[in-house]
Amino acid sequence: MNQSNNSNITNNTRELSRARRGKSWRNAALLGAAAAGALLTTQPSRAGSIFVIAMENHNLTQPIPTNSPQQILNNPAAPFLNSLMTPGSSNSVQVSFATAYYNAGMKVHPSEPNYVWAEAGSDFGVHTDADPRATNGNTFFDNSIHLAAQLDAAGISWKNYQEDVQLSVSPTNSASGTNAPVANPFYGTTQYNYAVKHNPFAFFADSAAKNVYALSQLFSDLTNETTGSYNWITPNQFDDAHSALNGGFTYQGTQFAGDQASIAQGDNFLSIIVPEIMASKAYQDNGAIIIWWDESEDGDTTNFAIPEIVISPLAKGNAYASTVVMNHSSDIKTWEEVFGLSFINNSIPITETNNFGGFNNVATVNDLSDLFMTGVIPSPATFSVTSGRIETNPRTGRAIQRVEIKNTSDTPAHVPLFLVLDNLSSNATLVNSGGLKTTILAPVSSPYVSVSLNNRGFGGLEFGPVANLENILLPYQSTTVTLEFLNPSGDAITYTPRVLSVTPTP
Repeated sequence: MNQSNNSNITNNTRELSRARRGKSWRNAALLGAAAAGALLTTQPSRAGSIFVIAMENHNLTQPIPTNSPQQILNNPAAPFLNSLMTPGSSNSVQVSFATAYYNAGMKVHPSEPNYVWAEAGSDFGVHTDADPRATNGNTFFDNSIHLAAQLDAAGISWKNYQEDVQLSVSPTNSASGTNAPVANPFYGTTQYNYAVKHNPFAFFADSAAKNVYALSQLFSDLTNETTGSYNWITPNQFDDAHSALNGGFTYQGTQFAGDQASIAQGDNFLSIIVPEIMASKAYQDNGAIIIWWDESEDGDTTNFAIPEIVISPLAKGNAYASTVVMNHSSDIKTWEEVFGLSFINNSIPITETNNFGGFNNVATVNDLSDLFMTGVIPSPATFSVTSGRIETNPRTGRAIQRVEIKNTSDTPAHVPLFLVLDNLSSNATLVNSGGLKTTILAPVSSPYVSVSLNNRGFGGLEFGPVANLENILLPYQSTTVTLEFLNPSGDAITYTPRVLSVTPTP
């Protein structure tokens, strides 16, 4: 990465900052602006891509830095990674990184559950590294919501680049050996190692064999501007720092062995692929690279931080070190905010609490906003609830109430929404709840109703031309829902309203 490139990118960042003035919902420089185009025809003229590069089995920091595996920060086998995290380095101009990124949940190990979590916001309680098979209990083909399916439903392009997948009989079968037909371009030997456990899409029926490509296709796609809006990149188990090559690895004139060789191999890989992506239009037009690690090593407490590095023209930059608590659900939440998707709400096993006693549910965790300039990541929509008078239907004897839900934010919201009635008085029963009660987002056991669009009003604001709004509650737009209660006693009906954008019962 040379200084002239850094200078150009810095100038672009200043221009983007000026361009974001005005209504944030209209002008925010969304990383996935193609998604905004699906909502509004008044979209930015350029839209970059998201690139997630998955790395393996090392902490950013740990109580004893040189324990095996060794930590990444200040490690001599990782000069490129450390240059990204060093303020004033020419490589850190567009970099932010997390210092409080923790494991997805207690005992969410080994690797595979974390990759599944990165795609679905839960590991579904399955802790194995086995290839996906029904007999292994790790094929989540039961219509579980996951990110790729959401992207498909919204018409947003995604691609899955897996190094060495071309040497396997299928994307759902691991393959390793020492006799690949050609030498690996990153480390120069014919050793190969494709591990399905590091391919998050392989565990869902609708994405297991879809949009999967050999890593070599990435470089062609970068040149031809044919990458997806969302791109997942898994190096093989040598280039992701999981395993040392036979005979170790010589890097920048130093021979490394064991775990340090693994780290050096991963650092070498990133030092080559990251500048390649940064040179592309897909990155330079408001794109982002996320270097992601799978799990904490040797501990699930806050003493073991996982690396998470963001490189983007829209990052705060100069190796900004965020202290905001994050985890794998934070990534999913961010991409769902960027692409205007509803939050995934798959059930998290009761034993998999986080470091702070709660659960890393996508809807409730911090997103990655602190790693980017203010306003880049759209804030979640907020809502007000206005309840009308409760009247009695003379024909049915039921108590009827019309409730208005208004989007009070600058962020469009997908419907259906869900109106939850917390603390409903004991004298009343919500008839049109369908018998459904919240089970994931506390407080639990509250009845709720689905809210669709009707009587949509624009609140006096001009929005300009819009398209594909059948399932969008625009900023400052309202919709209504009718509640029906059984209330034999005739006493006052009270409750605390809550609006959710995720299904309260997965």
